[in-house]
Amino acid sequence: MDGTDSSSGPELSSESGKTLMAHCPQALHDLMGSKIQAAMGRPLPEMEVRYSNLSLSADIVVADDHATKYELPTIPNELKKTLMGPKKLTVRKEILKNVSGRFTPGKITPLLGQPGSGKSALMKVLSGRFPMAKNITMEGDISFNGVPREQIIAKLPQFVSYVNQRDKHFPTITVKETLEFANKFCGGDLIKQGKGMLDMGSQHNDVDALETAKAIFAHYPEVVIQQLGLQICQDTIVGDNMLRGVSGGECKRVTTGEMEFGMKYVSLMDEINTGLDSAATYDIINTQRSVAHRLHKTVVIARPTLKREIPLFPL
Repeated sequence: MDGTDSSSGPELSSESGKTLMAHCPQALHDLMGSKIQAAMGRPLPEMEVRYSNLSLSADIVVADDHATKYELPTIPNELKKTLMGPKKLTVRKEILKNVSGRFTPGKITPLLGQPGSGKSALMKVLSGRFPMAKNITMEGDISFNGVPREQIIAKLPQFVSYVNQRDKHFPTITVKETLEFANKFCGGDLIKQGKGMLDMGSQHNDVDALETAKAIFAHYPEVVIQQLGLQICQDTIVGDNMLRGVSGGECKRVTTGEMEFGMKYVSLMDEINTGLDSAATYDIINTQRSVAHRLHKTVVIARPTLKREIPLFPL
């Protein structure tokens, strides 16, 4: 078993995020998992994702200039092209074609493919974030713990987080403020949800687990800052193309950190290595591996290839 009992591990102080991370992320995840599981009196909640024969296509309009591109560039021909414009055709673009798979809890799964292969589209469909316009056709079956996607589509963002490949932030607030904002709005209901989840445990364990959860929740933005190595830039504004702020790699880590908040059972992470060196990428994936193993979460990471991180993924 990958995890260890926190009772035999190092003692963690809940005075601050720094003390919670004094040893390693694995020790913190052991503490979180063991306390909540003991209070609930049952295994931690988990979610399996299945998709079968999934196809996704889009009808797009393209200009057909095949008939006119061989015409002589005479004045009448140029006037005709200007006034009439090119002929438009509707063609079907296949994004995904008959893909099937399963993502299991407690594991970190790599989703490998070259740019344009459909990795982002698959993740957006599974997380309920793909824009289903009139020109989009989707076929196949998707289920979460055996429940069809259509039945829980409205609540899907509560269970599944998606780390976007593109960084979108409020540019005028700092890194720390960004993570605190995410904590309040994505994880603000943590204690209320925790009370409902812990009803099956003993009263002593309920109080113990809730006090631990409150302490971790209060300092979780600082915990994420420590995990992602954002201490140096935590008081720097995020910035954008028009406003100077943190570097591209730091901005990518902020994007990853935002999705750490809330009680999500599935994490879909799209190209989180953009702008990061191999050491930083390795550390982030190693932390996500600990989250998956010790908190029974389903973690999927999209990458073009695997190099140094190969040992972190199960065979």
